[in-house]
Amino acid sequence: MGALFVILVPIVAMILFSTVKILSEWEKGVVLRLGRSVGVRGPGLIVLIPFIERIYKVDLRTVTMEVPVQDIITKDNVSMRVSAVIYFRVVEPEQAVTKVADYYFATSQLAQTTLRSVMGQFQMDDILEHRDRINLRLQEIIDRQTEPWGIKVTLVEVKNIDLPKEMQSAMARQAEAERERRAKVISAEGELQRAEKLAEASKKLAESPSALQLAYLQTLTEISNEGTRTVIVPLPIDLVRPFLASEKV
Repeated sequence: MGALFVILVPIVAMILFSTVKILSEWEKGVVLRLGRSVGVRGPGLIVLIPFIERIYKVDLRTVTMEVPVQDIITKDNVSMRVSAVIYFRVVEPEQAVTKVADYYFATSQLAQTTLRSVMGQFQMDDILEHRDRINLRLQEIIDRQTEPWGIKVTLVEVKNIDLPKEMQSAMARQAEAERERRAKVISAEGELQRAEKLAEASKKLAESPSALQLAYLQTLTEISNEGTRTVIVPLPIDLVRPFLASEKV
């Protein structure tokens, strides 16, 4: 009797272990009966027919997948190294189990090939300036390809873009030249505004001789306040013209 008990206990335990399953809140179970899918169960307590049914657990939470660094050649023949991150989740557990052998590995491989393909369609400047547009295009393509597997790709983000050192140096020189150009344009615009204001001021002074004399006196005051020892005072012709006229007489 004791020997029989020792034999039956492991058998009963094995049957219970293969029959009763407990799934977490974020899990679903795809049940196969004699190799054929009979539906999705869970979460909670699942009871299976011993030796006839088996279950495949599927995690429904969002998965964060790192896309390894890929060597890219852009449309304008610039070599760069690009990495990305992809967020996806299983929305159809039965398809994720029956339509693809390993949906995680398949999604990873698809993301790598799509990243190389899409990046090769853009020029370097577009990749650096319009990363949001590229992210959206990657997400649409990968999501469309993984839909038959029951996978929903919610977000794709280009993570790092590494340029060759010579390209980084060229971009730095280009940025410096652009800054110099902007500085020269701003300086030229300032000179133009200054010339316009001076022309406007000279026109106003020409219309009023008294204003011209006041401006002259103001200039003399400013020169005297600077503490210089020698001051050259130019005399306007209007001030000496009466004396010249008296000498002629």
